[in-house]
Amino acid sequence: MITPVLPTYARIPLSFEYGEGAYLYTGDGEAYLDFGSGIAVNSLGHAHPHLVEVLGEQAAKLWHTSNLFNIPGQERLAQRLVDATFADTVFFTNSGGEAMECSIKMARKYHAHGGQPERFRIITFEGAFHGRTLATLAAGGQQKYLDGFGPKVEGFDQVPFCDLDAAKAAIGDETAGILIEPIMGEGGIKLIEPQFLRALRKLCDQHGLLLILDEIQCGLGRTGKLYAHEWANITPDILASAKGIGGGFPVGACLATQEAARGMTAGSHGSTFGGNPLAMAVGNGVLDIVLEPGFLEGVQKNALLLKQNLARICDEFPDVIEEIRGEGLMMGIKCKVANTELASACLEQKLLVVGAGENVIRILPPLISDAEVLNEGVARIERACHKVRAINTSKTAAQ
Repeated sequence: MITPVLPTYARIPLSFEYGEGAYLYTGDGEAYLDFGSGIAVNSLGHAHPHLVEVLGEQAAKLWHTSNLFNIPGQERLAQRLVDATFADTVFFTNSGGEAMECSIKMARKYHAHGGQPERFRIITFEGAFHGRTLATLAAGGQQKYLDGFGPKVEGFDQVPFCDLDAAKAAIGDETAGILIEPIMGEGGIKLIEPQFLRALRKLCDQHGLLLILDEIQCGLGRTGKLYAHEWANITPDILASAKGIGGGFPVGACLATQEAARGMTAGSHGSTFGGNPLAMAVGNGVLDIVLEPGFLEGVQKNALLLKQNLARICDEFPDVIEEIRGEGLMMGIKCKVANTELASACLEQKLLVVGAGENVIRILPPLISDAEVLNEGVARIERACHKVRAINTSKTAAQ
């Protein structure tokens, strides 16, 4: 018998009634420290007072009008993103997958508008994850997600991870652009080195291609910069953003330069709910905090503390942890044991973490986490490692 909720998730038998800051609480009041942040979504933690205020104010006034009319909050958020980034224009969506779809369509439309409709193919990299729509599944290219959904959507050429020569070789007369995550999230918190991103930018410039960045997970302050590509001192042509930009409310955005967006004229794309007044109120509320002077510098400072403490634990438990990866408050622990084993041990310590590819667990604290919260999380990871070590030592002794 199928459940009323489609059983596409292997859910943890745990639910929460409310949250505050970096903590979630069950119905009976048990507190869990949230180092998953709803998979990098709750950028400002739970029930942030400012977000509660702006959402409540907007909810009492107007929820939806559709994009047939001007939406002042949308215009304000777009202008603020333009002022703070490389972009000249923004299209708002409800999710990261939709932001990626817009990015893919925009790249294809750019060339068609320029008289080269045959240029529609996009080069992507092994291990990537770009969403769950048919097109974004094809872009990610992971067979486990593609199985059973019919023919793979045409138009994506995947090359080995960070292989510049392979990327060069894949460029042909039909190539429209190159798509990459500055940090692969689902793929295992794999950091793309700045010099590789710079090389891709140069390659795109040489061949008239668009550089498309997927910053759905690593963007909006997660690495200590507003967007992760800023560490490499490059600018993309198109960027997909979501997750943290809404602080828990469904918001996505496709940011682009004027040139990249040249083909996106009236009627070329649309969204029923994207950019609605409720979403825009929250998105502006998130930027109110993240763009405050000193906020991102604070994220960088606290991220350094987290990285140092995780490195210490890695040294202390070489039988449990292979390496520490990541940037800012987007860290990964590559495990020597099954990552599910360490994640379960963390859950016993009432610490929430998120699994990823390559046997990694993701550490994604809210950006508001201070030294006290981060140190508490690290202490729980340390206790979890002790538990995993003890279990495996007992198993070895029993054999």
